[in-house]
Amino acid sequence: MAEGNRAVAAWILALLAGAAWLAPLPAPASTLPEQVRCASHDARRVHCPMDTSRGVVLVRQLSQNACIRESDWGVDAHGVWVARGCRAEFRAPPAADVATRRVVRCESRRGRVESCPVILRGAPVRLLRELALAPCRYGESWELGRNEIRVSRGCKGEFEIGDPETGFPPGPRLLECASRDHRRRSCGTTVERGVELVRQLSSAACVEGVSWGWDAGRVWVDEGCRAEFAVE
Repeated sequence: MAEGNRAVAAWILALLAGAAWLAPLPAPASTLPEQVRCASHDARRVHCPMDTSRGVVLVRQLSQNACIRESDWGVDAHGVWVARGCRAEFRAPPAADVATRRVVRCESRRGRVESCPVILRGAPVRLLRELALAPCRYGESWELGRNEIRVSRGCKGEFEIGDPETGFPPGPRLLECASRDHRRRSCGTTVERGVELVRQLSSAACVEGVSWGWDAGRVWVDEGCRAEFAVE
């Protein structure tokens, strides 16, 4: 009888162990950090994993070499990269500060006309930011089709698709623009109301009308000014 009880107990334990083994494990939480320090040594390109689902903001430059977005640093689905000796701290913006935006990236390779399909259905489209030195100008190097964005002349940019009924999300968009080697540089974007300097990132002064300014299609900087701007 005792042997029978032991056999039953062993069978129950084996059954429970099998059930535990078959039970699905909880999905692991994301372990990617929301803030990283990333450094390019010997001007090499370095990739640093981080959470980029809400975008990335350069918090503090640590190198003497310039850190200009899409030239010396950039973002992909798995983290942030730096090159040309850029060394800086990056972070994901707080969730409360992020507006939900529908963004399409479109690039003209070798100056050719490229079509980027997107379902518009009457939705407005605007240039969010340029991602290359070649300018993106509406009617010149980018335009809209029925359900497409067309780019040419080397234009590479991020384009925001608004809602057909309500338009674009309210509030400003952050844009970083930098003058390398004290040269004038334009950072293409769509300006509807105005631009304000949010944070100066350079030791060179950023003075409106002197070393930075804006018009309907861009923010420009000069004389070594590098800063974050709020664009509306």
